[in-house]
Amino acid sequence: STSRVSAMNGVPQRGKLLTLDNMNPKVKRVEYAVRGPIVQRAVQIEKELREGVKKPFTEVIKANIGDAHAMGQKPITFLRQVLALCSYPELLKDNQFPEDAKKRAQRILEACGGHSIGAYSASQGIECIRHDVAHFIEKRDGGIPSNPDNIYLSTGASDAIVTILKLLVSGEGRDRTGVMISIPQYPLYSAALAELDAVQISYYLDEDKCWSLDVKELRRALYAARQHCNPRVLCIINPGNPTGQVQSRQCIEDVIRFAKEENLFLMADEVYQDNVYAEGCQFHSFKKVLFEMGPEYSSKVEMASFHSTSKCYMGECGFRGGYMEVINMDPEVKAQLTKLVSVRLCPPVPGQALLDLVVNPPQPDEPSYATFMKERTAVLAALAEKAKLTEQIFNTVPGITCNPVQGAMYTFPRISLPQKAIDKAKEEGQVPDMFYCMKLLEEEGICLVPGSGFGQREGTFHFRMTILPPTEKLKLVLKKIKDFHLRFTKEFS
Repeated sequence: STSRVSAMNGVPQRGKLLTLDNMNPKVKRVEYAVRGPIVQRAVQIEKELREGVKKPFTEVIKANIGDAHAMGQKPITFLRQVLALCSYPELLKDNQFPEDAKKRAQRILEACGGHSIGAYSASQGIECIRHDVAHFIEKRDGGIPSNPDNIYLSTGASDAIVTILKLLVSGEGRDRTGVMISIPQYPLYSAALAELDAVQISYYLDEDKCWSLDVKELRRALYAARQHCNPRVLCIINPGNPTGQVQSRQCIEDVIRFAKEENLFLMADEVYQDNVYAEGCQFHSFKKVLFEMGPEYSSKVEMASFHSTSKCYMGECGFRGGYMEVINMDPEVKAQLTKLVSVRLCPPVPGQALLDLVVNPPQPDEPSYATFMKERTAVLAALAEKAKLTEQIFNTVPGITCNPVQGAMYTFPRISLPQKAIDKAKEEGQVPDMFYCMKLLEEEGICLVPGSGFGQREGTFHFRMTILPPTEKLKLVLKKIKDFHLRFTKEFS
């Protein structure tokens, strides 16, 4: 306790000034399973392996987070060439670099203060890069205009998502802002809502229909929430994380209609937009569908959409590059948004430079085009193959059912756990799927995230696994999980 006094060198000493009891309670409520206790234990085990402790495995395979490069994906040559040139402009004299890479680097450097990516940029992001982003969006959406003033570059998509939530959260008691998020969800959302003290409104995706979204379920969640808070925001992740579903155009239209009828601000998290693998699935941006629905929607529905350099074929998570586009935002609120981002000065400039190359890649008449396309296609084709492989192998295991991985980079299979295992977990004070994943880590050296970290229907259990490991390693991971699951089921039956 803080009042306890102990004498040290004769000087009376109080307990800690900042304690768990008196720290910010909202921070204590934050949970982020993707880097939670399982991952901390995995790091410990890696250390033990290095120190020569004997385990039934020789390495820990981390399939817990969508970190492509950590899983062995090679960077795209063109992206790194331009970043190297930007970081060390002396290399512009070097004839090993293709001309188009040099041109890009020079253009980016000319837009930087003192021609250095070590300088701060404008808070909203470097202007010519925002123009390139707007042009990319126009091209992606078949010519629907995009205004660079509505583009905000950000530190990965996460930063932009939290910033928009900050603008939206207000009110006290029954008037407190409620935010609708899908269950299962990416825990950034639940963590941000806990920190901002907003009310989380959970709507469930339908596992039996390949994790699809049903407006009836949105309506149920909304009407129930209106009893105790003020629902103002609807968050959608498409393609889905952790569930990998890709929304149909019809579904997106239904969601937009619902948002307009119920006066909800839409947040469209579209960071996996290039990661679509399943036959008959296609990515439709919320903005494109909104504008194709005509002015009664496109002039009214308020929305922010998000994209990132961390996923898709780039996988450049460490650079923390991303952007958001805001649609139909009140100009006075937009001024407040600009003020809010200016407090943090600017997103990392190397991340902005990287984003510029993603939205403005090599063109067919440029020297880097062939290599760039070959590398990009290879990454996406390998992911598509691994998505199929994962689904097929999991579905051969009694007690594991796995929906098709239509997009993104994860599979979220359902596992049936014997009652004895559920009881044992409760005895140890653990959630059953956490108990399962922890045991898998200790016995096989595979690090997954339990479904409880993302949310799931009461009485169901899942885990999230990335499909990022190289194909041969992925086959090994799948085999180990299969063997473990059979062993686990036997042990507790």
